Amino acid sequence: MHNLRVGVCYDFRNPPDSGVTDQVLYGEILEQVAWLDQIGADLVWFTEHHFVEDGYLPSWIPVAGAMSSVTKHVRFGTDICLMPFNHPIRLAEDLAVLDNLSGGRVEVGLGMGYAPHEFRGFGFPVSRRVSLMEEGIEVLQKCFSGERFSYQGKRYQFEDVVITPGYVQEGGPPLWVAAMSEAGAMRAAKYNANFLPQGLRSNSYDPWIEKLRATDRNPGDYRVGIIRSILVTEDRDRDWQVVRAAERYRMALYQRFFEESGEGFGEKGEPVPQTWIVGNVDDCVTELLKFINDFGITDIVSMAVPPGMRAEQMGDSLEMLFSQVVPRLKTELAKAD
Repeated sequence: MHNLRVGVCYDFRNPPDSGVTDQVLYGEILEQVAWLDQIGADLVWFTEHHFVEDGYLPSWIPVAGAMSSVTKHVRFGTDICLMPFNHPIRLAEDLAVLDNLSGGRVEVGLGMGYAPHEFRGFGFPVSRRVSLMEEGIEVLQKCFSGERFSYQGKRYQFEDVVITPGYVQEGGPPLWVAAMSEAGAMRAAKYNANFLPQGLRSNSYDPWIEKLRATDRNPGDYRVGIIRSILVTEDRDRDWQVVRAAERYRMALYQRFFEESGEGFGEKGEPVPQTWIVGNVDDCVTELLKFINDFGITDIVSMAVPPGMRAEQMGDSLEMLFSQVVPRLKTELAKAD
């Protein structure tokens, strides 16, 4: 199994009643990431959505570029970058620049989106998302090869393309694919990508495992990542109230998206857990170990600034996470190996 990596995730959502400007929020998060880099965080991931009233992050690469200048260790990634809304050649170029700026510390997790308003905003129907996703992945993989290529697809046609500057990482940034359906799981396996499972276990994680094994591939050769937030606290009653309110606000948007799209809403079954883990150091270590072992998790990130909160409000929890919880997790997992 791959080594465990633990980090944080940002969406930069700023509710209208937060009392802080977007500019101040961005500055606070930049300072927080510089600190997290020093205390042991492995990852900084971003989520992407468009045309959301509270400023949900629509463009993660400029932010990662800024963060790369104040960090030395953390690796940047996405769960997820919405492939249909990103031109694959331009995305490949931006990733090449970021790979150089960061010294080879960038990865990219791709998904195809589902919120109807985003497709309306970009001016094409939801029905194109599968072809845009799959052709986008194919083009990115050709770009990451460093070789000159041409491509003829339904959505994209390119002649005589080579990406410059070259990538720091051989083969380009590691590629991840998200899935909340069996079709998505098959897509991740088809493109030999690392995996970001979402939704029901029976719809995503299990079919992916089965497909890899059926094609003589070892699931342990791939990374499996997820956003699952962690609040480390000695006083749950005091600290969880504020975070719970922020989490309810955060999840209301996704519920709206699911209702509007009709996808995955109301399905019954065992989910891939993405609920908060809340407790003291011992509680968090115990629950995280079980979760990691149950789903083969190699990468886990926690929301570092839930919507409406300030960066400093999560400081104590994050410090305990990276100074106490994560070292114990890595030690226990090393013993198991």
